[in-house]
Amino acid sequence: MAGTGVAIETGTKRVFASALDWPGWCRAARTEQLALDALAAYAERYAVVAAAADVPFPKRAVADLAVVERLRGDATTDYGAPSAPAKFESEPMTRAEVDRMCTLVSATWTVFDRVVKAAPAELRKGPRGGGRDRDKIVDHVLGAECGYAPKLGLKLAQPELGDRAAISAHREALLAAFRAGADGRPMRERGWTSRYAARRIAWHAMDHAWEIEDRTDR
Repeated sequence: MAGTGVAIETGTKRVFASALDWPGWCRAARTEQLALDALAAYAERYAVVAAAADVPFPKRAVADLAVVERLRGDATTDYGAPSAPAKFESEPMTRAEVDRMCTLVSATWTVFDRVVKAAPAELRKGPRGGGRDRDKIVDHVLGAECGYAPKLGLKLAQPELGDRAAISAHREALLAAFRAGADGRPMRERGWTSRYAARRIAWHAMDHAWEIEDRTDR
């Protein structure tokens, strides 16, 4: 994809901007322009993921942002998650494309784990006193991935917090499913394509990694 291709997903209350070639680089706001501005503002933070993946992050990634698809959102969009697959995400992938995608998704988990390890158990509360603490966020991310798994034709049991072997196996199962869907087809009826699943799962990990960073007292 030339430049930094972005999909814009518009609901009635929220708009997501997702960099389609960079799983996890995705931000939301009230309008399309604000979502694009937020995406650009997070480029430096996302570059940490690219570095963890050892994938070169272009210096012109922000300058080359270009909207390539506009998608209609739904109630999930307004609730706070990117919900609409892009046409691009139904295209078949080469072996190199699959490897790159899986490497970047793995890097989002690496960064998430690193952020969790550096954070205190109790996080700063939001302006209204809300927000999960660190371990609740980790539990939520793992639980959500288990909830996503059936969309990839998988059934995963949620790993226990701190069980590194089980968490690693859980993630390897997701990566294997991404690889199995390299032809661009959903792996079950009404399921997700690999590219969309990778984008959704990586977004969720990074959204909460950044939340933890932002709610950690320094």
